[in-house]
Amino acid sequence: MIKSEFAPKLALALKALSISPVRLAAELGVDKSVVTRWMNGSSAPTRHNLSNLTAVIGAQCPGFTMLDWDGDISQISATLGVAAARSGPAIPSLGDWPPRRVLEESGSATAARGEAYEGFWRSTRLSNEAPGRFVHDCILMRRAEGGLLQVRTGVIEMRFEGIAFLNQTQIFGVSVDAESGVFVFAIFNAVLRHRADVIDGLTLTCTRNAGGTPVAGAVLMQRTGLLSGDVQADDAQYEASIEASPLAPEGSVPDWVREHLFRDVGPAAFGAGGEAMLTMAFARSMSGGLDPRLEKLA
Repeated sequence: MIKSEFAPKLALALKALSISPVRLAAELGVDKSVVTRWMNGSSAPTRHNLSNLTAVIGAQCPGFTMLDWDGDISQISATLGVAAARSGPAIPSLGDWPPRRVLEESGSATAARGEAYEGFWRSTRLSNEAPGRFVHDCILMRRAEGGLLQVRTGVIEMRFEGIAFLNQTQIFGVSVDAESGVFVFAIFNAVLRHRADVIDGLTLTCTRNAGGTPVAGAVLMQRTGLLSGDVQADDAQYEASIEASPLAPEGSVPDWVREHLFRDVGPAAFGAGGEAMLTMAFARSMSGGLDPRLEKLA
């Protein structure tokens, strides 16, 4: 089943029958992030989950079967007894953005070097909510069907899904949490070697307070494992990893990592010969290779 075609059909069915994604996840016995990925088109249900999903729909719409998913949106609307327009507003088109040339170049780079970044990762960054403390996010990266890198990040109850664009010297990423609509933008230094074990860069997002204050910070990412080749097994490992508290214990982040990520910037620092703005210069980047000291952070 084509993932992009399944997503609007599922959205229509849930809206028509007043079933929330959280309720559906509970009835199917899956994590709500799994349902979120079905609805945003980043993945489609396995045959087992599709069978269970069909049973949930069929319980409220007698006669609904697995074959109905193969019909177009108007056919499913007729089966559910609703107008196709109830599926929600049309998704805005981005037209020719990003430019085709950029996509082609990034796709070629991903085909050539994307494998170097596939795997499980753990970040070390300053906490947005606990001043002076550090956080470890669990991240999964794999090459997606569209030729780019798919990035998944668990941050407490938020589940960010996104893509990353590779070029020769940087990795540009954008992810969003479907529930809150919060985005994360990232620029990391690329690794010019067979396999990346550590990368660093900067991210921009919003805090989780009422105002959603924009916040930028330096981030260090260390590989914690390789993909097995079994998509479902890798997804299950990722889901299990994000259940743990991301807040790093006090004193667990070494001083040399703190100094790399937690630096003085601005007028005073600049006047003393430091940085006017937060940067992650390639000349002192840790993306050049695995520092043996990082093994202690695993």
